[in-house]
Amino acid sequence: MTTTLSPKFQIVIPREVRGFLKLKPGIKYTVMPELNGVIKLYPIKTKTMKDLFGIAKGINTDIEREPDREL
Repeated sequence: MTTTLSPKFQIVIPREVRGFLKLKPGIKYTVMPELNGVIKLYPIKTKTMKDLFGIAKGINTDIEREPDREL
């Protein structure tokens, strides 16, 4: 499969690849340039507040705090 860089510097991901990876419109990516002209795309996994619930469960809160940081 091939694709072409447009005059606006856009690339269309071929339908077969979009289907295989189950890509949806609106997904954000981190773009990482590599040596030899390779470009890697990493999807950014956004979290909702609901997804973050309980993330710090079990964390040790018995740490020594600076006087200006005490509750």
